[in-house]
Amino acid sequence: MTLRFACLAMIGAWSVLATAQEAYPIAGLAPQARPRGAPTVTTFERTAEWRANALKGVSEPYPSSLDFLNSQGAWYTPFNRPGMPAPYDLRGLHAAKPASAASPPEKK
Repeated sequence: MTLRFACLAMIGAWSVLATAQEAYPIAGLAPQARPRGAPTVTTFERTAEWRANALKGVSEPYPSSLDFLNSQGAWYTPFNRPGMPAPYDLRGLHAAKPASAASPPEKK
């Protein structure tokens, strides 16, 4: 009797979850088309604060390989987000102080 009740409860839960997810657009069904009602970025301003955050941990003169920031839009780029923590955080994006001021790890 409990097995039958558990099966009925799971079927009921799955049907509730399936109906709850239908309202949200699924991009995988037509990956070439943006879902109707999906949010869009209409403008993106590269402010001085955005540029300072993007160049955090990079010393001047900035290398020409960073010229892509002049045409960077609102799309995802891993360059302006912190990656792995120390000792791999060369730019100090996870640290409270800049990477150049951080002390090197001690050798054991």
